[in-house]
This record gives sequence, structure tokens and C-alpha cells, in this order.
Amino acid sequence: MTAPRSDLAVLVDGVPLPAADARALWERFSDWMEAHRGDLAGFAAQEGFASVHPGVAEGRPVLVASMTTAQRPYTSAQAVARPPGSSGGSGGRHEPPRRDRSRGRKAKK
Repeated sequence: MTAPRSDLAVLVDGVPLPAADARALWERFSDWMEAHRGDLAGFAAQEGFASVHPGVAEGRPVLVASMTTAQRPYTSAQAVARPPGSSGGSGGRHEPPRRDRSRGRKAKK
């Protein structure tokens, strides 16, 4: 029998954390972000990482942490490529660019 797949994942320099460790880190991340909105750098420092970024991989939330990569400003969650050796699924959702449907009309102000 296979263990149930966790909906939350954590990659540290491309290496997935075990499910229990990932869930615990996500809980600390959620608590931190509630108390310190948008302070990814503060959370990363508290956990001993150089950076932490939320993203999406294979249709599920993932925290991407690094011991060496510098922290970027907080933005919307990004699709994350699968780590080498992982199987199945896509590298995240991708939305195609939106078409201009204005037909030359100017936007209302």
C-alpha cells in the first residue's frame, strides 16, 4: 500500500523534504507570514536559509528554499520545474499570454 501524497512540498536546493518535515515547515511559514506579511527574507533567515519562495509544482503548493540563492522580492507564486529524477505530472500550470481584444479602442479612465 502506498502512503498518501502530501499536498504540500518543500524543495531545499532542489531536494524534496520528507512529507512530515515539509508540512512542519509549511506550518511555520504560514504562521510567520500571518504575523509578518510578505517578509520572506525574515522567514528564510529564521529557518537558516538564504531564500524561500512559494511556488507551484505538479499542481501542488511548494516552498522553494535555498542555502545559497539570494532572496528575491515577494511576488505571486511561480511554477517550479520538477527536480531531476521526479516522475509524472507537469512542471506547473502555464497560462498563455492574453490577447489584446481592444480592437484599437482606448481604455476608459
